[in-house]
Amino acid sequence: MDLKTEKAAFRPEISLEKLYRVTAELRAAGELLLGLLNASLVLATNLLARVFGSCLVRRHFHLVLSCLVLFGPVLNFWVSKYSIFANSHHYLYRKFLSSTWGWTCTLSGSFILLLSISAQRSASVSLQHLSRLGALGFLWWACRCLLALLEDAAGACYEPISPVQESEGTVSPSQPLLLLHEDQTKASCLRAGMMWRGYEVSQEVLILCLCCLLLVEELSVFRLHLDRAASLHRSPGGPLRFIFLLCIVLLALWMFLLLCLLAHFPKFPSQQLGGAVGYLGWRGLYQGWFRLKPSWRCPGPPGEGLLTAADQQPW
Repeated sequence: MDLKTEKAAFRPEISLEKLYRVTAELRAAGELLLGLLNASLVLATNLLARVFGSCLVRRHFHLVLSCLVLFGPVLNFWVSKYSIFANSHHYLYRKFLSSTWGWTCTLSGSFILLLSISAQRSASVSLQHLSRLGALGFLWWACRCLLALLEDAAGACYEPISPVQESEGTVSPSQPLLLLHEDQTKASCLRAGMMWRGYEVSQEVLILCLCCLLLVEELSVFRLHLDRAASLHRSPGGPLRFIFLLCIVLLALWMFLLLCLLAHFPKFPSQQLGGAVGYLGWRGLYQGWFRLKPSWRCPGPPGEGLLTAADQQPW
């Protein structure tokens, strides 16, 4: 027997029956894994929906957030200055803090859209509920413009004197003299590499507080949607549950970043003023304007038109 005949004799044969059997086993394992993941998703979302849909959380979450803003800077006495979160150039600060509203608008908007489609297949109702995000976005834009004007009016730009100028006078190096530039805005002053001093309101704390309150308001109706779907012997789809879970993760991330800012970079009373402005914005919209009867002038509260009157719970 030559070498080629010997190799041909030991060559394994591919059987279609074996291939079908392996494919069936892999498919069964995949279905089992997907079933476990889906069961975990349903269990987690049902539990979180009960928590965030409870009257206790809906009525008192803003108090918890207020206590965090007021007493969070006290943690500065215990946190380590060598912590990775004490670096203002940390990945979380650079990638998430500067785009807080974008992340919140994307995930909460996806949740509102899927919820409205699941409960009431109407484009007008979906746009009505999405318009709340438009109102919040306009409020955030108006606050940024107004706070920028107030900061420019209440602050001043300073430029340190060069070492040559210091040597001609009697100023010590530890206390350099600063020249005042009254015709500069805060943005142009910082772009020129100079120093800005004045009263300011923390826009980072403002938008974090506003987004946290927004997420709690919008996510609270998911419990009522689950109860309504159970009474109709239906179950919300996996995409809606997954987006709801992502919104919860985003809320936890915003709370964590807020705590890090207050603990590692305390700025009193700038951060407290930012939290107060965010609270007033939420109070005026969700507890004021959005509670009015839905019309073309008012988008209505979360869940309006998606649930029956008996399902909706007052605050």
